Amino acid sequence: MKNNNHLPSSGFAPDIVARIKAEIRHAQSIVVMSHVRPDGDAVGSILAMGLALEKAGKTVQMVLVDGVPASTRFLPGTEKISKTIAKPFDYVIVVDSSDLERIGEILPPGKKPDLNIDHHPTNLRFASLNLIDEQAVSTTTLLVYLIQELGLTITEDIASALLTGLVTDTLGFRTENMTPGVLRLAAWLMEAGADLPVIFHQALNRRTYEASRLWGIGLSNLRRSNGLIWTSISLEERRSVGYNGLDDADLVNLLTSIDGSEVGLIFLEQPDGHVKISWRSKLGYDISELAFQFGGGGHKNAAGALVSGSLNAVTEQVIRATRQHLAQLKATA
Repeated sequence: MKNNNHLPSSGFAPDIVARIKAEIRHAQSIVVMSHVRPDGDAVGSILAMGLALEKAGKTVQMVLVDGVPASTRFLPGTEKISKTIAKPFDYVIVVDSSDLERIGEILPPGKKPDLNIDHHPTNLRFASLNLIDEQAVSTTTLLVYLIQELGLTITEDIASALLTGLVTDTLGFRTENMTPGVLRLAAWLMEAGADLPVIFHQALNRRTYEASRLWGIGLSNLRRSNGLIWTSISLEERRSVGYNGLDDADLVNLLTSIDGSEVGLIFLEQPDGHVKISWRSKLGYDISELAFQFGGGGHKNAAGALVSGSLNAVTEQVIRATRQHLAQLKATA
């Protein structure tokens, strides 16, 4: 389905777009990759950019070291995403990743990405060319404009990938940075062929039986104190319900809907001696800097980090720091 409606200008600097266009024109084999434990924006960004480049005649490898999560496997083209680089390449694009370490051990040592496209405020500008917009609600919203300005085509499949990133990173149009323009962009993608009800159901609402049982454990372990609500899930608990993922099955997004919750956290024990932490906060409470202190990053109301240590020790350390951070936010409010 072709969308003839006009989108406003991206606001990208013309010289940046011209340079990206020239570099991609000369590239023959392009790798597009994103971060470990990918979310809907990571998968949507990889698919949108990868499929658009394929349609333009480029040889493309789409790579996620952790593979595609179940919540986004409904998207056409995910079967093309691999966990490793299998063929020679001459150009690397990293999407939706704030730093190079977050892509995992994919690139050869010393290889610097050519292009970094992202919207995280904590982005470290690690590529030769960095297209970063901290005001964008998702990386896919940047790609809507970039794909068109590069003269590439947005097909129905690409529109679905782009809208999936937008919907998931805004938690279904609920984040603090939502604007009328974002809703108009979502409508434009629907007119281009993306099915919003399907995306909502598959990416946000649908979950497996095992994931539902994981929620049960997480809710059973729930604790609260002075505006903080948190829970933890050990490796043994995850295995006991047969959940194979290393994430929280999006349980963290429920925590700030609980009465009295100002900041919600989930601690997930990982098999390599680390603990994955996810923060969510209500509107007006910026927790991105707190995540950055622990080597992570993210957005004002949704951030994460991976910390070395035992589940109990990391939980105690991070809860203490989060209490202090929340007290500071309240004092300056």
